[in-house]
Amino acid sequence: MHVKVWAYIFNFLIKAISMFKKKYPFLKLAHSIVVLRITVSCIFLAHAITRVATNTIIQFGDFLEIKGLPFGIAIVWGITIFEILGAILLMLGFFKKWIALGLIVMLTIGLGLIHINFGWFNGEFGTGGCEYSVILIAALIVIASSDETQERLK
Repeated sequence: MHVKVWAYIFNFLIKAISMFKKKYPFLKLAHSIVVLRITVSCIFLAHAITRVATNTIIQFGDFLEIKGLPFGIAIVWGITIFEILGAILLMLGFFKKWIALGLIVMLTIGLGLIHINFGWFNGEFGTGGCEYSVILIAALIVIASSDETQERLK
């Protein structure tokens, strides 16, 4: 009986692997780009909403003024509104190239003003480094470069 159970499990795994090969990749490229676009949008939306909910706009604005930028609070409100509206539009697939460009510019400025001073890593090996912004920039480049409509037709 013990051998029969293992044989059954082995046969099941062989069938599962062969099905996996037939269905891989699970998503077409166009669908993968949509998943990436929605995920990146959620990240920006979460950042902006958290900034408003925790009332850190003034703190962030003061930080920007210390860095030499005038009207720090107004700039932060502009960033926050752009992140909220841009994330929603990006999530829906509207103005992808322009919104991605705006977010890339914003992230690049953030890298220069803030993150470069903290090195590369976030998390286990550091705090506030560049890696998170760089991966978001790369994702936004893919989103801006993609055309899901064109991909669907292939």
